[in-house]
Amino acid sequence: MSGSEPPAVPSAPSAPLARRPWALPSAVAAEFDPDRATTKGKGKGTGRRRPRRTVRDWLVDFACFFVAVAIGMVGADAVGNNPHVSPGFAEADQLIGALACAAVWLRRRWPVALAIAMVPVSVLSDTAGGAAAVALFTLAVHRPFRYVGWIGGVSIAVVPFIYWLRPDADLPYLVVVILGGLLSASVIGWGMFVRSRRQLLLSLRDRAIRAENEAALRAEQAQRLARESIAREMHDVLAHRLTLLSVHAGALEFRPDAPREEVVRAAGVIRESAHEALQDLREVIGVLRGSGNGDGEASGRPQPTLAALETLVAESRDAGMKVALDHRVTDPEAVPAAVGRTAYRIAQEGLTNARKHAPGAEVTVLVSGAPGEGLTLSVRNPPPPGDVPNVPGSGQGLIGLTERATLAGGRIEHGAAGDGGFRVDAWLPWDSPSGRGDEL
Repeated sequence: MSGSEPPAVPSAPSAPLARRPWALPSAVAAEFDPDRATTKGKGKGTGRRRPRRTVRDWLVDFACFFVAVAIGMVGADAVGNNPHVSPGFAEADQLIGALACAAVWLRRRWPVALAIAMVPVSVLSDTAGGAAAVALFTLAVHRPFRYVGWIGGVSIAVVPFIYWLRPDADLPYLVVVILGGLLSASVIGWGMFVRSRRQLLLSLRDRAIRAENEAALRAEQAQRLARESIAREMHDVLAHRLTLLSVHAGALEFRPDAPREEVVRAAGVIRESAHEALQDLREVIGVLRGSGNGDGEASGRPQPTLAALETLVAESRDAGMKVALDHRVTDPEAVPAAVGRTAYRIAQEGLTNARKHAPGAEVTVLVSGAPGEGLTLSVRNPPPPGDVPNVPGSGQGLIGLTERATLAGGRIEHGAAGDGGFRVDAWLPWDSPSGRGDEL
């Protein structure tokens, strides 16, 4: 039987068998519908729960009772016509058999006790043979094999003694003993088959429940990863543009008397940055929609690669930053797209952080590497020359960059530099074309 179940199983009640609990054994129906279990016992410590009988149980109980009575009537007739049995013993045999048939109704509540009691009763009464067979069958269905092995073995072992006390009038002793032993073994085997079938049904149900719960967990994890991907993409793509907007808008706010040329230039940068931010937002949405359809590159604009790093640096210089780029990769187009895109995002985040936390300081960007050695990227800036305004939400971009670099198979380090500035050092894998060919 199932030990414990998950609290929420929405689709289990919709199974065909669960929609007809009256057609199931009570033990199985209670697993599908725990409300069918009722508490038995009134004293302390008697809160043992036993499932209520279903319609099928009542039909089976009546059938078992009638089978026990029918076999008992055959046994009573055989005892009455047996010349080896006295009339008084035959009457006692029939009385004991009648009581045994009535005791069949207790088979569900006390299957072990009834099976044990039927061993000596079957020795004393042939009329109780049907009730003994029903008790043995019930034991095999409702209890583990350790009970069935001992009690069933004793029941088979007393068969020779039964026919030694009351020999059959028509069949030889050896034949009767063999037939009686085979009958008892058949009843036990039938009961064990029924029990194994019920356990198989419950195990399949538990397996379906676990599969549903695992599917729900996978769906929840996929949603969580999708939310993290959205947050990372939004931050990496939009933080750079919005920082430019903030810097130039702040300059216009605090210097309303600036020359017209500077105001026009700052307004142009704000307009261009807003336009680029909208384009980047459409790009991120397109990538996310495309990834949901199995096409991660389905966006309105191409994804940035390492070849676009110079353009990024030029934009930062146009915004008033001091950036020194040392690009030692001879052919940026040869860098794999995923590695180049990750490097671009790391450099973009490094420039954005320098603009926010070290305004006016010169930023150095160093890129080097070769196929088979990996791609190395370094973004460093000295301490800011003046006061730095408090910027909310700091640190989120570095967390996203760490996740991005880890997913790409690389590593990233960031922290304070020796001169009081800040550094971001990253290494990303860059496999050689010959190495990939050998692997293939």
